[in-house]
Amino acid sequence: MALASTCLIRSAGAEGDVRPALRVGALPDGLRLDGMLDEPAWSLAPSIEDLVMVEPRQGQRPTGRTTVRVLAGPRALVFGVRCDDPDAAHIVSFTKERDGDFATEDHILIVLDPFQDGRSGYVFAVNPGGARFDALVQPSGESVDQNWDGEWEAAVHRDAAGWSAEIRLPVETLNFRHGLKEWGFNIQRRLQRRQETERWASPRQDYKVYRTSGAGLLTGLPEFDLGLGLSVRPSLVGGFQNPAPAAATDGTFDPSLDVTQRLGSNLLASLTVNTDFAETEVDTRQTNLTRFPLFFPEKRTFFLQGGDIFQFGSGISTETLVPFFSRRIGLVADQQVPILAGLKTNGRIGRTSLGALVVRTREESPLAPAATMAVVRVKQDVLAESRAGFLATAGDPLGRRGSWEFGADFTYQTSRFRGSKNFSAGVWGLAVGRDDLRDAQERTAFGLNVDYPNDLWDCYAIYRRIGDGFDPSLGFVPRRGINTYQAGCSYSPRPKGSFIRQMFHEFYPTLTTDLGGRWESYRVFIAPINWRLESGDRFEFNVAPAGERLVAPFAITDRVVIPSGSYHWRQYRLELQTAAKRKLSGQATWWFGGFYTGTLNQLQLESSWTPSPLVTFLVNAERDIGRLAQGDFDLTLVGTKVRLNLSSDLQLNSFVQYGTDDHTFGTNTRLRWTYSPRGDLFVIYNHNLRKIQDRWARDSNELLIKLQYTFRR
Repeated sequence: MALASTCLIRSAGAEGDVRPALRVGALPDGLRLDGMLDEPAWSLAPSIEDLVMVEPRQGQRPTGRTTVRVLAGPRALVFGVRCDDPDAAHIVSFTKERDGDFATEDHILIVLDPFQDGRSGYVFAVNPGGARFDALVQPSGESVDQNWDGEWEAAVHRDAAGWSAEIRLPVETLNFRHGLKEWGFNIQRRLQRRQETERWASPRQDYKVYRTSGAGLLTGLPEFDLGLGLSVRPSLVGGFQNPAPAAATDGTFDPSLDVTQRLGSNLLASLTVNTDFAETEVDTRQTNLTRFPLFFPEKRTFFLQGGDIFQFGSGISTETLVPFFSRRIGLVADQQVPILAGLKTNGRIGRTSLGALVVRTREESPLAPAATMAVVRVKQDVLAESRAGFLATAGDPLGRRGSWEFGADFTYQTSRFRGSKNFSAGVWGLAVGRDDLRDAQERTAFGLNVDYPNDLWDCYAIYRRIGDGFDPSLGFVPRRGINTYQAGCSYSPRPKGSFIRQMFHEFYPTLTTDLGGRWESYRVFIAPINWRLESGDRFEFNVAPAGERLVAPFAITDRVVIPSGSYHWRQYRLELQTAAKRKLSGQATWWFGGFYTGTLNQLQLESSWTPSPLVTFLVNAERDIGRLAQGDFDLTLVGTKVRLNLSSDLQLNSFVQYGTDDHTFGTNTRLRWTYSPRGDLFVIYNHNLRKIQDRWARDSNELLIKLQYTFRR
């Protein structure tokens, strides 16, 4: 029997608030990680047994009891969670893939705030199949960066009464404030077949679990021993590649090295030499019917570490502006440029977050010269939940001289607006310079926003001004020389006693003008019906009036070009999504209506079929059918992934993509075997075909094997 349960202690962040607290138990030597929770240390440790329902009915008792205990020693934390389920035969658990979509399955999710700053944190989740998910909390607390991967272990056990999990986190995986005996901590459980969520701290629908300002406390932590804090990860990559139809096949055998050294418990220095990213997943292709480039997220491990620190500003989206976009380093025109070496420091000193990066790339003629690029980001915690900081970059991947960027931002954030509501407001400004931009009229960007992100009402207003000469060498700016005005509001009631879980009535207008105030684009997205049902299914109907003023002709395809002029149209959308608790689930979307001088029908399908825990089939397809005065176009893009879930440490994924815009067929097959918590083996095969004059021919292919292991001292 547990010695104690949770208690309430007064928060240091707001007078009068109380936060639940759980004291850790002692972690014995040699604890077996098998998911069973049958060692004596578990029964002796204090426990949580009072999770509270968040959905569907806030404040009610959950369907099944969840018991949580934590053990801590000098080198690790181990979480033990027991999830009782009165209908355990119908637990929803499909994926065994690392960083899979756990939102559609039963799982437990742990949030840690090792700095107890209420602005940052780590997320770790496990499903009943033993699959693992980890992420970094974004500064707003509204979302996470799931591309980050930490070093940790998990084991699960299922029986007739439910399931249990043991999660071991080595302290080397985390940055934390030295000497802090209490960390922010929260845990949430999802019971998918009942669309039920329950949580320990702040079990309210207005709060997302990622908001660490509303977390409880993990108390009684020991003095952690990081040893020397040195990690050395050598890697070897071998194989062959054929980059073009007429090119000869080249063999490759390249070593690379990644070294990290802790500069205390909360600051980490990383060195990468001859960096290789062979294991990085390929980008998912997208159809682009706009005049502007698409955004593809960063997936490379070296750049993801500490990614939350490099986030800048508020009210900034990837559709408009990313001041520092790490994909500018080592990638030019979607082609890899070899990285000779890189050095990065990230972490926190007191209430200050620091990130600094410098990278040297090799010459890749004729694509890009050798170049050195650097970025520095500093954020200071102010008030209870707010932050202020600056960002500076230097260098250019194309070798253009005199390149720099500097910006400052401030975000006010509180989770106690009008008592218990979330509210934020922010302002930011940026300026750039480069020798070839000297004649540009306006090389600055500026923005401000207010946001009220709550369950019943979720409203915001954003203004951005981006100068015509604002072209940061290490940033992503798809559109310059504009003013953008965005606003939006969603009213989301939860009708009681009906088959509808929640209704979302949405109104999101956007207007873009040139710097002189003349309109260029507008769009008004209206959702009179967006219903999420108690079954987990969803139905939505939208109306979206839109307009574009073209100052130059716009080529949708090689044979369809829209002339300059002003255009106005209206589109509609029907969307149906089935609950992911089923073996076969998916989402079908149909956009239809006007488009420039004619009509456009867009048919989109996403589907997942898991006939057994061993295999999952995923399909993404889009068909765009345009009928315009300037000509017709039919574009099809299909992506299919087959995932073999051999175990939580061994997966085989094969991803196939085909697009009619360039008549290219590509496959990416990747086997990942995590043979040790510190070691991985990857086998990657890529093959691309291109249709030329009604004949299919090999465009490129490669086979790579990568072996890596981390040594720690």
